[in-house]
Amino acid sequence: MNGTPRLRSAYPSTPQARQKRHIQYDAATGSSSPKVPLPKESRSQPDALAPMIPFNLVDAPSQRFYVAFFYLALLIWRLCDYYGLVSDETDSFRLFMKWVVIDGVVLYGLPGLRIPWLQWSSTTMTMLFALHAIADYVLMFRVPIPLEAWLIAFTRLFYNRELAVSERRVKAANVLNNASLILGKQIIHILPEGSAMLNPNQTAFCLDSLTASVDLPIWINQTNPVLIELLRIDIDTNTNETLIIQTKEIQRLKKQADKQLSNRTPTSPRHLEYPVKRTGLYRLQKVLDESKLEVQRRLSDTLVVHCPSAHMRAVPQVKCIGDLSDFYIEVDATPPIQIKYSKIVNNKESGHAVLSIPPNNPVSPLVRQRTSGALVSHASPNEADVSWARSQSTTISVNESLAINGQWQYSIDEVQDGCGNVVDYSKRRLRNTYHRHASTELPLDQTFSVYERPRAALQGCDSQHALQVPKGRSIQLPLRISSTGSEKVAQGSHQISYLFTPNARILSNQEHAEDTALAHFTSESHGSNYKVHEPGLYTLQSVRSAFCAGEILEPSSCLLSNPPEPNVSIVTQSIPDRCAGNSIGLLVDLDLTGSPPFRLSYNIRRRGGPVTPKIAESNLLHTQLELRPTHSGHYTYEFLDISDSVYREPRSLRNQNLVLEQDVKPPASARFLDAYPSRKTCIGEPVALGVQLSGEPPWRLDYELIHHGRRQKHRVVGIESSVHTLATDELKTGGEYSLALSAVTDSSGCKVSLEQETKIEVALQRPKAAFGLVEGQRSILALEDRLVRLPLRLQGEPPWTVQYRKIDGTNGDITSGVFKNSNDAIDVGDAGTYELIHVNDGTCPGNVDAVANRFTVKWVPRPRVQVSESAVIEVVRGKHIKKEICEGDEDALEISLTGTAPFDVEYSHHIKPERGSQSSTTKKFTAGFNVASVRMESSEAGTHHYQISKVSDLSYNHDPRKFSPIDIEQRVHARPSAAFVESGKTYKYCKEEEAGGENVPIALKGQHPFHLEVEVRHHASAKTELVTIPNIESQKYKLHVPYRLLSLGTHTVQLRKVRDAHGCQRQMDQETPRVQVNVAEVPSISALESQTDYCIGDRISYMLSGSPPFNVFYTFNGQERKAAAPTTNFRRLAEKPGEFTINAVADQKSADCKAHTSITKVIHEMPSVRVSKGRTATVDIHEGGEAEIMFEFGGTPPFEFTYTRSSNPPKGKKPQILDTKSDISYEFSKTILASDEGMYEVVAIKDRFCSFSTQKVHGKAGRKLLT
Repeated sequence: MNGTPRLRSAYPSTPQARQKRHIQYDAATGSSSPKVPLPKESRSQPDALAPMIPFNLVDAPSQRFYVAFFYLALLIWRLCDYYGLVSDETDSFRLFMKWVVIDGVVLYGLPGLRIPWLQWSSTTMTMLFALHAIADYVLMFRVPIPLEAWLIAFTRLFYNRELAVSERRVKAANVLNNASLILGKQIIHILPEGSAMLNPNQTAFCLDSLTASVDLPIWINQTNPVLIELLRIDIDTNTNETLIIQTKEIQRLKKQADKQLSNRTPTSPRHLEYPVKRTGLYRLQKVLDESKLEVQRRLSDTLVVHCPSAHMRAVPQVKCIGDLSDFYIEVDATPPIQIKYSKIVNNKESGHAVLSIPPNNPVSPLVRQRTSGALVSHASPNEADVSWARSQSTTISVNESLAINGQWQYSIDEVQDGCGNVVDYSKRRLRNTYHRHASTELPLDQTFSVYERPRAALQGCDSQHALQVPKGRSIQLPLRISSTGSEKVAQGSHQISYLFTPNARILSNQEHAEDTALAHFTSESHGSNYKVHEPGLYTLQSVRSAFCAGEILEPSSCLLSNPPEPNVSIVTQSIPDRCAGNSIGLLVDLDLTGSPPFRLSYNIRRRGGPVTPKIAESNLLHTQLELRPTHSGHYTYEFLDISDSVYREPRSLRNQNLVLEQDVKPPASARFLDAYPSRKTCIGEPVALGVQLSGEPPWRLDYELIHHGRRQKHRVVGIESSVHTLATDELKTGGEYSLALSAVTDSSGCKVSLEQETKIEVALQRPKAAFGLVEGQRSILALEDRLVRLPLRLQGEPPWTVQYRKIDGTNGDITSGVFKNSNDAIDVGDAGTYELIHVNDGTCPGNVDAVANRFTVKWVPRPRVQVSESAVIEVVRGKHIKKEICEGDEDALEISLTGTAPFDVEYSHHIKPERGSQSSTTKKFTAGFNVASVRMESSEAGTHHYQISKVSDLSYNHDPRKFSPIDIEQRVHARPSAAFVESGKTYKYCKEEEAGGENVPIALKGQHPFHLEVEVRHHASAKTELVTIPNIESQKYKLHVPYRLLSLGTHTVQLRKVRDAHGCQRQMDQETPRVQVNVAEVPSISALESQTDYCIGDRISYMLSGSPPFNVFYTFNGQERKAAAPTTNFRRLAEKPGEFTINAVADQKSADCKAHTSITKVIHEMPSVRVSKGRTATVDIHEGGEAEIMFEFGGTPPFEFTYTRSSNPPKGKKPQILDTKSDISYEFSKTILASDEGMYEVVAIKDRFCSFSTQKVHGKAGRKLLT
């Protein structure tokens, strides 16, 4: 039989004959030989292929054994030379040449032996010699060989398992090559053409109370559907349902559609109108034709929403000129929304405005450009969120300036939602149908009443024309109030604010001082009722009416001044009688000084008769006064006082001695004795007037009584007395009466016409009395036992007689008082409530106001001391026990003082120390406010007692009968102390070890629990750290120094501060005893890679420093683990996602110490992708149609993936890749549309951190960590 086929590199075959013959194996020689004898010619010639050593001497297997043994001996010799080279440092080159020669002789001499299976070609021999030469070079020149790595690599061919982060051995290939990361494929078949589409024109639809249903258009082309499925997603709940249109309903819809087509053909497109009555998102989900195949659908989602609506929100309707309209429109519609509204001002249309409202949901497809007809994901409509299509209730604020007074009206005209639905309210108003169908509680109009703003200015006075007022008198501020739209006076009261600067502080530029304060008052609409009296500059600052704030016009400043007082000088001239030549009077020239008009008072005295006062008035600075007495005799004229327009109170002239004398014999005359031109009386009472007659008696007197244009003439004859009383009848009608003397005749029979007239004012009502207000109320606080003035408000003619009494005291007697001023006051000296009983004015009895007939007087309270509650722990038997403090602490007693500041307080301090004698002191202080602090003594520990014994204020002196001392007691505690039990001792610690280490004993004195502060200082760096130890419950404490404060080397630990349970603390100085702490070195661990993020299948490596072996403590996914590391390398395979944190490491040298660290690595899940839910799906579409391919991802977005489109091969053949595309997704799913036929599957996936690919690169699946 033929020899076994061999490779070119195999051993050569045993020689055989060319002809086929039977072969017999010779067991003696170990060779094969033919049974038949060789030809003669072969026997006679030497055999060239015969071995050098015949097989009959040494068979072929033995020869091969001897050669192998010889080669092994050479190898041992070679290794011995290598060992001697390492130990003796012999010549490497000599040994290298030695063994190259030996290998050449052996290898090239071996074929000459012609041993079966050891006869190689020259090429093979050259390759073997080159390999031996390389081995000789490596050994003789001591080139390092990674034998351990080769051995590990060789071992992994049979057992490839590694330690993972969960401390179990796993096969790396199973972790790296996870076929479940990419699952699923989708196959698309092209079907014959035919299509259907929902709402091709994208018409907007909505439902409301007026529109109960809408017809959705379904467009079908070149197909005859027998089943139509509509998907409806509810807007409010996101739930979906499928609406199935059966064949019968489709036929009915087709008949309706055919009626609208005039030239209909079997292939003509049809528009089926399907009615719906509920809101939602509608999608054409499935259409089957007569062949039960699915018709191509063009994606076109249709929204049916609630119709948009809008109304006004009620706001205040009162505005001022210049205000903003500031009203609100409430809109309920699917965003984005547009609102159109109009404005009418005083029944005139004033334009339109359009407002746009974006949606609250930024993912709404209604606000961005749509690349397809789909409004939600077509891959998973069951999980779609259509909350963006819900009606959004929005409040819109509209602000514009209201520049015209009158009636403003804003009206909503139109509202449009994001789908294009429009509600026109203006057309509804024209049709007058809105109020029949819509709710009347939702107004569409907003009306405002816009008022004018007030204006204020000063009238008759400005900074150039001063307002003249007598010294010490007041005058009403001449204020004029108008409005912005007209000069008419604004109605209602106004709030006025102004600045006032006295004359002495007015600046040189006639401006106010910088620190001038702002004052306020209220004025009625007709003008000011506010009085000013102090000379200076007054400037208006602001004005406000009941509705609006106004503006100040010019003049706004007024200067009030005090002019000079009036005076007079006289020059006289006698007046002769033209008949008898006797002197009948005097002409007096008056030179006046002051402010006209003037009023000059003087007396006329007839010898033997009474004094008659007179008054002369003049508007000029120079005038004449004619003095003509009515009776004969010697007359003396004396000028008494003078007044002018400013100083209305008369100024005395007696010091100027202006007295004139004259003898006079006057003609007959008559005049009223009443010096005033009018008098008043009560209604229903007669009036009696005295008349002074001059001349010779008897007299006849004619007079008239005039009232409301009616005259009553009267005559009195035979008057013998020079003084006569004229009495009228009862005056039953109120108002003004005139009583005029028309003529008088004396005994000479000479009738003289008179021009004497007096006015009689008959009161229309009775006088009235009431108590006034003091700071807005009818009560007052006054000092005890002081005189108090109760303000009165009297109406009528002065003087008034008022009766009052005290109603809440023991004395209820009625008291009477006469008052001349309408704003007079009653003086009382007792506290209580006073009541008005009765009032009379100078003419009539009156009434008391029942609302304001009582006034209460209360005494200002005497000074009183009260300890603040916050400073007192408890009150024991009238003694205030204050919170305990520490020796040397600062503390104060807060006391409240009642009365009038400042207060003078006196107190005593008594101390009872813990050791020593007691002591007492007395102290005083003055408090400027109602709250004061008394410093508590704490320099000595013990019990401190304080007693407040005296108090007085600005109003009252101390009265021991009306003040009770206040006792306060406080405990002062001694400060605690602390010290080391073994000062100077050295303690040992391990660096960064959280457990173990020696404790430092400390002795404490005081009240536990203690709060201790310790200082730790490193000798090398001199860095100081503080340790705070709270809640030490005993007087002996063992301190464990925190390792965060320790580093390698020696540290000094010193006590710095101690605090006990009383809150007392002691600060230690630098000389206090201390102890030493010595810290030893610990091992360390560091990551070989700087990266933090890893993928499943990556290897996490660390480098350890210290003395191996090591123990590594780590946490993986919250579970603590311990691992041993025999070398300085520590590596684990990331088999699961999670957080891998190295917590500590310990080595052999410092077995009791751990080096704590926190090296965290995050292991991320490999990205995954599923196509068609991880299954192989087949989709049939029509030509030109599109199919949805949904990719679902796992991992961390964004995702980059590569997918291929392969041909759909016949069964048994491999598919051919037609196209390769890459895409990116920022979500966990993505849907693409495909219209080409083929098989779609993903070949590579990559997320934010990791990637995976099924494409083979050098025989392995590709994966990597993304950085």
